[in-house]
Amino acid sequence: MRADLRLPHGLYVALSSYLLFAIGLKGGAALAGSSPASAAGPLLVALALGCLIPVWAYAVARRLGRFGIDDAAALAAHYGSVSVVTFTAAMAFLGSLDVEVEGYMVAVLALLEAPGILVALFIASRASGNASWHRALGEVVTGRSIALLLAGLAIGAVAGHGGKAPLAPVFVTPFYLVLVVFLLEMGRVASTHLPAIREAGRFLLAFGILMPLFNGTLGVAAGTLVGLSVGGAAVLGTIAGSASYIAAPAAVRHALPRARPGIPLAASLGVTFPFNLVAGIPLYYQLARLLG
Repeated sequence: MRADLRLPHGLYVALSSYLLFAIGLKGGAALAGSSPASAAGPLLVALALGCLIPVWAYAVARRLGRFGIDDAAALAAHYGSVSVVTFTAAMAFLGSLDVEVEGYMVAVLALLEAPGILVALFIASRASGNASWHRALGEVVTGRSIALLLAGLAIGAVAGHGGKAPLAPVFVTPFYLVLVVFLLEMGRVASTHLPAIREAGRFLLAFGILMPLFNGTLGVAAGTLVGLSVGGAAVLGTIAGSASYIAAPAAVRHALPRARPGIPLAASLGVTFPFNLVAGIPLYYQLARLLG
């Protein structure tokens, strides 16, 4: 039996906007009590990961997947950027275990939205000269996800924990209920990409699982080395192991019009997203505990 579980587009946008702002607000409040010096190392390491991940993702897609330049660059852009929903799920998972996470990890998330996309487009422009930088940069920088995250981060940082308290009935108490509804919709959307995965073959399935495992392990190890807590290292691993399906598709659509959009979306949303929710996040946490 098939049931139509689709959310109206307006409700989908409203729920995603709520989650983005609430995440930023919570992170900003935690950031208010953090030392800027303590965040410098993790931010620099995260930026390095954001620039390096699309390099090897592109190389694997070209050499092992035998994709063309545009398709390989599109895949690299999706895996070089991040998934806010996966980050949210990781924070919820760690919160359920009472594991503390550094407040500035939201700033890390916002920082990593754009660099991987731009590096992938740079690779494509050097290889074929087809990538359009200015339009793609505008799509990423002015995107709704970054704007809402930064707005919540700024308001939370100014208000602090005390100032956030009056907003708790709106942005804290219903958060997990909204997250569950949103994840249900994301699961439905992910299922629509299953035919594209079958069409692309086993490589895309393997890429969608092994790439986040490699990137996530590297993120956990790097986070541990720069002094992140177990929770912070697990979140950095989750961010590194995630793949974008919001910011990257919009940028790639303008910069690489000849790339097939179904390929990176099938991998990022159809394979990597459910894999991280089911297995990736717990694995990154256990690895962070082991290394910590």
